[in-house]
Amino acid sequence: MWSKVIRRIVVIVIVFSPLGAAVLPRYLPAEQQNNLQRDNLIEQYFHLGLQHWEILAFLLLQHGIRLGIRQLKRILSRRGLTRRNNTSDVQDILHAIETELKGSGGIIGYRAMHQRLVNHHNLVIDKETVRTILRIVDPVGVENRSKHRLKRRQYRSKGPNYIWHMDGYDKLKPFGFCIHGCIDGYSQRIVWLEVGVTNNDPDVTAGYFLDAIRSVGGVPRILRADNGTENVHIAAFQRFFRREAVDAFAGEKSFIYGRSFSNQRIEAWWGQLRRGGMDWWITFFKDLRDNGLFCDDNIFHVESIRFCFMFIIQEELNKAAKLWNLHRIRTSTNPESPPGRPDMLYFLPEISNTQDYKTVVTVDDVELVEETCGLQNVQLPCSPEFISLAEIIMRENGLMMPSNANDAKALYIELLDTIKEVEDNL
Repeated sequence: MWSKVIRRIVVIVIVFSPLGAAVLPRYLPAEQQNNLQRDNLIEQYFHLGLQHWEILAFLLLQHGIRLGIRQLKRILSRRGLTRRNNTSDVQDILHAIETELKGSGGIIGYRAMHQRLVNHHNLVIDKETVRTILRIVDPVGVENRSKHRLKRRQYRSKGPNYIWHMDGYDKLKPFGFCIHGCIDGYSQRIVWLEVGVTNNDPDVTAGYFLDAIRSVGGVPRILRADNGTENVHIAAFQRFFRREAVDAFAGEKSFIYGRSFSNQRIEAWWGQLRRGGMDWWITFFKDLRDNGLFCDDNIFHVESIRFCFMFIIQEELNKAAKLWNLHRIRTSTNPESPPGRPDMLYFLPEISNTQDYKTVVTVDDVELVEETCGLQNVQLPCSPEFISLAEIIMRENGLMMPSNANDAKALYIELLDTIKEVEDNL
């Protein structure tokens, strides 16, 4: 079996042209290929939870390193990297699970928890053990969680970068946090997932789009979004970059407006995001509001909450995107939705007998668009004036920027108390 896989990969390299100038995400070792030795690459891919054939595929197609399955197994064995007989220490596993349960991990199922343990904590553990431990340490949470599945029409996309779907997510908007995301239709890979003070400003969303173009080296054949003013710049940019294409979706046809609930791929993923941890944050901020600690009519409350929590939420989104892009999509009855990991399906389309459909865009083209439109893609968590005020308060009180929700809450309360004290003394 493995010899067939290796032969297939070799044939792929010979027959297909190399991948375009896509910049891989930082968590993939391929992005660091100039700084890592072969065995270090293998170890990093192993800790991402990739199977042997997936490691071999990335080594060959992204690094030009040819290995046989036996040689790979020897290297893994020499480094003590096995999953069957090398389970991590139980105390380390318990500590990691307890840490996750204190945050957004408290609402996810055992499969998602297993992926967090592997990808975030570099632990070696099987799903069944995670399920058993969760039943012991979090029986109430296990009981409360339930599966919700929707029957949807079959989705069709020919390959990576054939169509992107983008939309805003407003569940945290009442608390000052506006999320915007984009997903590749074929691979279901998250292209971007960002939080800011707004997702309705066309300059902001256009900044996300242009950053993605720099990252992947081009634009999709089709871009789909709802009919909102926040998309006017993106629509113009997409059509400009596709103006010289000769396919059926060239120029004006390369951007499709549609109602939000009809944008199937991204709408379905928002449900995944909520189940994967965002619901915990919604409850967290509602508790702040219900306890009288947050009022959206109070400018200091809004500025303070953004200052304290914006970067933590962005880190949460980064982790959510990474977990999703590395998780394994199960086999579906729909042949147009292939099984596999989104990152594998996206960056190695040859494995699935398809191709990359992006239209290549140079960095010069992107910079030309930015200069012509005068875009300033610098988004602060709050106003510069409040940032200066908060930094003064933190410096005088010996406070540090928070790294988790509880520390952020403590800083938030400290800022509000200090500001109120100053107001009372005026």
